[in-house]
Amino acid sequence: MNLGLIKGIVAFVVLLLVQALVLNRIHLFNCATPLLYVYVAMLFRRNFPRWAILVSCFTMGLCVDIFSNTPGVAAGAMTLIGLLQPYLLTLFLPRESPDDLSPSMSSLGIGKFILYAIILTLIYCTAFFALEAFEFSNWLHWLECVGGSFAITSLLLITVEYFRHRI
Repeated sequence: MNLGLIKGIVAFVVLLLVQALVLNRIHLFNCATPLLYVYVAMLFRRNFPRWAILVSCFTMGLCVDIFSNTPGVAAGAMTLIGLLQPYLLTLFLPRESPDDLSPSMSSLGIGKFILYAIILTLIYCTAFFALEAFEFSNWLHWLECVGGSFAITSLLLITVEYFRHRI
């Protein structure tokens, strides 16, 4: 078995457990919830099979749905992120980069990685809370949830990547 595959599976399980056991219980100001499991979708390397990205993201979303009692919401939003991730990654990669480049602060640069993380997180939070609300009658609360969760998730993702980059 490939060492990269084992690391990916371990990251998948650890982030799922952290989300299910700790982060799902945090609701800052009754609207902001950290959604750290998006980090799994951000780390797929360039030229990774797209079907594998979609299946992995859907599986992660489905597992989160099972533990969070959000039927299909995380699975749908994670599948959208799995669909868009390869295209967004190509926007931030240098032209001469190797085919198996994995996105990180060291490979993309700090500024590009932060922008990449922010865009993916914003898309994810918007899709997640749009599917969760499924209506826009209370759009101010929806905007608070998207904005608060986006801010706290982005901060957590960048912090985790920073410490991963330093080790």
